[in-house]
Amino acid sequence: MRFRAVLEDPAALDRALAYPADGPVAALPADRVREEFAAHRLRPEWTWFAEDADGRVLARALWWGRADSVRPVALDCLQVRSCVDDPAALAAALLGAGHAAFGTRPGYDLSLPRGWRADPALAGAVAWRREAAARAGLTRGIERLRYEWTPAAGTAAPAGGLVFREGTDEEFLDAFVRLSRGSLDLATRYELETTDEEELARADLAFYRDCPGERSWWRLAHLPDGTLAGMAIPSATPYHRNVGYLGVVPEQRGKGLIDEVLAEITRFHAAAGAERITATTDTVNLPMAAAFDRAGYEVTGIRLVLEAPPAGRGG
Repeated sequence: MRFRAVLEDPAALDRALAYPADGPVAALPADRVREEFAAHRLRPEWTWFAEDADGRVLARALWWGRADSVRPVALDCLQVRSCVDDPAALAAALLGAGHAAFGTRPGYDLSLPRGWRADPALAGAVAWRREAAARAGLTRGIERLRYEWTPAAGTAAPAGGLVFREGTDEEFLDAFVRLSRGSLDLATRYELETTDEEELARADLAFYRDCPGERSWWRLAHLPDGTLAGMAIPSATPYHRNVGYLGVVPEQRGKGLIDEVLAEITRFHAAAGAERITATTDTVNLPMAAAFDRAGYEVTGIRLVLEAPPAGRGG
């Protein structure tokens, strides 16, 4: 068995892209793959496949990144042909080869329907992918609800309970620190197992500054007396507007203020003409999920994120 990137054999690109995009777990069809290649978000050096002695492609892995990414951000597609007896083993070996070449272990994002566990074929396809990811070091899993807003849902008028204004990086750093305390977001809680609040806040600020959304969109949320209540970070992906980051400081939680923060982000994007606003929240974050429901966001599916824990920690 040979594991290699398309970059090593450009003539093999068509064969790799011709891999059937069928099966229980959705995969990008060939035309979408070509579009992503043209946008430099999929690349030959991030497109890997397993090939047997006869030159048959038995597995394919596509890693994705932004157009300016130096390394891939996430594994977008992992497929193994049905004739392979142990798909988890072959997929794990393919992921390992890619990770070794990248010098990093990007997470794996699976897009699934909300009731995926009730479909035996789909649940089985997810199971071997999870096993392969775990063997390759991606032992931590987070399941998130994927939400979408469209203009048909409308926007809420300002309730008047919060005042939104721009802020300095230092003010946003302080807000990130305070919002991380007691957070129900699993990624935040996991990160705080190995780093302190300020270091995480600086990483979060850098991440959102690097997203396609503009820094000028960010807003701090204050009570009318000037007390910090939370923050709203409208953001974007390479494809559409999204919610980004939002939250309420611990001492102001449980008062319904998150609805006003989310409404501010929704109004901001809607005023700019957004036809679609996406968002995610962990399935265990019931208060945030309820806020999205109240704001007219619809669940469009599940995003299962498999990732490597920090070095030296188990899954």
